[in-house]
Amino acid sequence: MDKKLATTIGASARVARGRMELTQADVAERIDVATEVYGRLERGGMLPSVQTLLKLCHELHVSADELLGLAAQGAPPSRASEAPPPTPERPEVRRLLRSVRQLDPGQVKLLGLVANALTRR
Repeated sequence: MDKKLATTIGASARVARGRMELTQADVAERIDVATEVYGRLERGGMLPSVQTLLKLCHELHVSADELLGLAAQGAPPSRASEAPPPTPERPEVRRLLRSVRQLDPGQVKLLGLVANALTRR
């Protein structure tokens, strides 16, 4: 493994994640890897596969050049970084959604009833 490249990718991903105000768990879920694996990637402990690198570029709205440390200082932004990021959800909403996705259909229905009752108050 190229440790310098892994460190560069990890640091770039961390900066891009921070710009989008996402947690490591948010990004891990979006690119379909375990949170622990994504954390190791950000710390420079591993290199992502090409597929994972592509997913990272898409979800973090950065170019591969930026993640790989190839973007020149002061260069115009790439198309990937020009895309406006989606309106960020609050972290507690993202955590709640991750929890809800693990529920069975009956539990989701019950949770919906509770949520409706709470909004009527």
